[in-house]
Amino acid sequence: MDANIQPPVLFGTTPDGGNVDRVRIQGGGLTANIMTYGAAIQDLRLEGHHTSLVLGFDEFTPYLTEGRYFGATVGRFANRISKGQISIDGKIYKLDLNSDDVNTLHGGSAGISQQIWEISDLGNAHVTLVLHDPHLAMGFPGNCEHICHYELKDEGVLEVTYSTTSDAPTVAGLAHHSYFILDETGDCLNHLLQINADHYLPVDEQLIPTGIIQSVGDTAYDFRILKRIDADLTSDVIYDHNFCLSNERTGLRGIAQVKSEQSGVSLNVSTTEPGLQFYAAHALKTKVVGLQGKPYKAYSGFCLETQIWPDASNRPDFPNAMLRVGESLQQKTRYQFEKA
Repeated sequence: MDANIQPPVLFGTTPDGGNVDRVRIQGGGLTANIMTYGAAIQDLRLEGHHTSLVLGFDEFTPYLTEGRYFGATVGRFANRISKGQISIDGKIYKLDLNSDDVNTLHGGSAGISQQIWEISDLGNAHVTLVLHDPHLAMGFPGNCEHICHYELKDEGVLEVTYSTTSDAPTVAGLAHHSYFILDETGDCLNHLLQINADHYLPVDEQLIPTGIIQSVGDTAYDFRILKRIDADLTSDVIYDHNFCLSNERTGLRGIAQVKSEQSGVSLNVSTTEPGLQFYAAHALKTKVVGLQGKPYKAYSGFCLETQIWPDASNRPDFPNAMLRVGESLQQKTRYQFEKA
């Protein structure tokens, strides 16, 4: 190992005795701490900015409870699957029901975000983690191999690349689930947000898409022009919806930007994915003190989860969620940070 590369250190232990390691990578003005648990970003810092750009915890234990998805790689299928079942080639598969006891969220209660990944490659500015996701884990068919590659590049770029293969037909689609925060005001409501999407997916009371692909025009979900997150926020509005970027995966293109006028920090997001789940963390609440020096509350951070559309496995008019034998699912997202 290169003498400049910082080796993994023990960060914690799971209830069943598994060791969770943490590595630190640096490059492009960024420093990131990555856990093997959930292939998660535990901390992310930008040169010249005082606090972490992500919500997280100094110790491992909260990631088992209050911080289950903080910074994690979620899947095997990110977001929600209605009624916790999928049909593949005429066969019904029952999945783990971990959302309202009737739906599946982020791959189930013990999805890939709750597993210990293996470090397969480590450099000064990159780390690659691998996970074997067995046949019928959480009900999903096929033995899958997931590869997560984090790399810090010039000009403040955090690049997240996912690769998935399976030995049987399955549904797959991963997502990165960091809660970002760009200043020290205590919440994200003052942040300015712009999303390059003309349509979004309305949801029912369980946050399952209704099937309607609706124009953002004349709605609180119109972020086509940069505006404060709370500009159209009312007691009847929450932000936990998929924004429809395209009907299929594409080449890497810019899809969103966020700015904090208080700190001067901005975030630009590019992705290959057809959907963006914007979650403003209205339901967030922790008792444990986080990296920002206090427990987290509603709107303490925001998620920009680049992914396939939710419940796509049950809706043939949504982007394709199927992964066949011999195919390789490739996903790439870049988060670029800059301080004015």
